[in-house]
Amino acid sequence: MSGQGGAQLVLSLGHRPAADRRSFLVTDANRLAVETLDSPHAWAGGRLVLTGGEGAGKSHLAAIFLAERGGAEARDLVLPDGAGPVLVEDADRLGTEAERPLLHLLNAAADGGRSVLLTARTPPARWPVALPDLASRLAASAVARIGPPDDALLSWLLVKVAADRQLALGPRVVEHLLKRMDRSHAAPGRVVAALDEASLSERRAITTALATAVLARLARE
Repeated sequence: MSGQGGAQLVLSLGHRPAADRRSFLVTDANRLAVETLDSPHAWAGGRLVLTGGEGAGKSHLAAIFLAERGGAEARDLVLPDGAGPVLVEDADRLGTEAERPLLHLLNAAADGGRSVLLTARTPPARWPVALPDLASRLAASAVARIGPPDDALLSWLLVKVAADRQLALGPRVVEHLLKRMDRSHAAPGRVVAALDEASLSERRAITTALATAVLARLARE
C-alpha cells in the first residue's frame, strides 16, 4: 500500500472506497499503520486494532486488507465462514451488550487460527470494557494508529474531494487552505462542500478570497 500516486478517499463522501492499493495514498501520517496491517503474522495474539479519527481511512484500509487476503466482516459479531481474516468495524462503539459476543468471536477466531482486525477511533485502553476476559484479550492485541493528516495527504484530499464534485482547485487555493483550515481527515470534505455552495450561490470563482470567506464562516459555525 504505497506510492505517492495513489489516493485515499474521505469516508464522509457517502460511498465505500474501492478496495485496491491504487486508491490509497500512503504518507508519513499513515505509513506505520499500513506496514503493521501488512504484517498480520506479527500481530500480538493474531489481533490488530486499527485506530484513527473520522475519515482517516480505517474502513478503506480494512477493505483492502480483506480483499487481498480473502477475509470477511463479522456481521452482528458472528464469525463468518471460511479460513481468512475477520473484520470487526467500530469496535469501540459496540456497547456493553456486545462484549460477550465479541469475546466469543475473538476466542473462536483464535481457535481457528484466523487473524482479527478491529477498527476504532481510540485504542482499547480507552474503551469502557466491563468484561475482564475481553479487556485482557484487547489489552494483549497489537495497535496501529493512523495519525493526523500531513500536508501531502490534506492537499490530495482537497483536490480529490473537489474533483468528485467536478470542481478544480488551483495550487494557490490549495496552499491557502492548507495554512488556515482545520487539520483533520474530515476537514477537506467540509471545506470543499462549503466552497462549492458559496461559489454557486454567489456566482464566484473559487479563489483565495472566497476560500478566506468560507473558512471564516465555517469557524463561526
